[in-house]
Amino acid sequence: MAAYLFRRLLYFVPVVFLVTVVVFSITMLLPGDPAMAFLGEANMRDKVAYEAMRQELGLDRPLPVQYVRWLGKALQGDLGRSVRTHEAVTAALAARLPVTLELAAVSLGIALLIAIPVGIVSATRPNSKLDTVATVVAVSGVALPEFFVGILLIYLFAVGLRLLPPSGFVPLSAGLWPNLKSILLPALSLGLALNAVTMRQVRASLIEVMGEDYITVARAKGLSEGTVIWIHALKNAMIPVITVIGLQVGRLFGGTVVVETIFAFPGMGRLAADSIFFRDFPALQGVVMVMALAVLVCNLLTDVLYAYVDPRIRLA
Repeated sequence: MAAYLFRRLLYFVPVVFLVTVVVFSITMLLPGDPAMAFLGEANMRDKVAYEAMRQELGLDRPLPVQYVRWLGKALQGDLGRSVRTHEAVTAALAARLPVTLELAAVSLGIALLIAIPVGIVSATRPNSKLDTVATVVAVSGVALPEFFVGILLIYLFAVGLRLLPPSGFVPLSAGLWPNLKSILLPALSLGLALNAVTMRQVRASLIEVMGEDYITVARAKGLSEGTVIWIHALKNAMIPVITVIGLQVGRLFGGTVVVETIFAFPGMGRLAADSIFFRDFPALQGVVMVMALAVLVCNLLTDVLYAYVDPRIRLA
């Protein structure tokens, strides 16, 4: 297992390097001038101040030199200052990252709590009424975008039933129940789409595994159906499911940009949306960089979990 993990970490390094190149290149190709954004409208026509700002930001240098300068500072934890708030980008990310991670974790938990039991029931009773209903719900969850689901949830639970707040975030330090109430609707908006994909994968994988010979042998030994499913079939059926969940992490973090904007969440997704709107290049670079690293780390953990479930992977 240690050798497998070491190999995965070696692959991780060049991927991170490519991510830094892509993040820096994309933000530099966006329309707008960072120097103009820093100066503001009042000093936009001051050519002396403009040239001084370009020199201070290093924009007068060739792009490769700018990249090396930016990467060197990033490795030291310096991602620059926000154009809009003049706050250190690192401090802004540190304040908003826990909110987004909590939202993503609760969304993933909701998706798994729904997807695995429903997928098992659908696989054990294929083509039944319950399976048909689950299929319709899954297709709807994939087809409906997060912002539409979020608006529907606000209208139903906040405006109609008045059970949950329509927007805003209450930190965990203010109490578990207020925090859960504030995060439940946005987590449902994100989790329902992930739940649909995961549920269909659980169903398909479990149906395939249930037709294997060792399942027939287990039943012939007189084992109960619950033991056959939960002990013998589900672990092997989870191998492709883990892969699908790992691939959906990118969509989960991408969805936070829309969901956090709708529900007024002070997370990284909201920061990314504001940075795009105000052309806040340093903050946008920091957000994209942290989100990309988070996705890479989740994929690395998925590979490790995959190897734990299937020994053939780590022994290959």
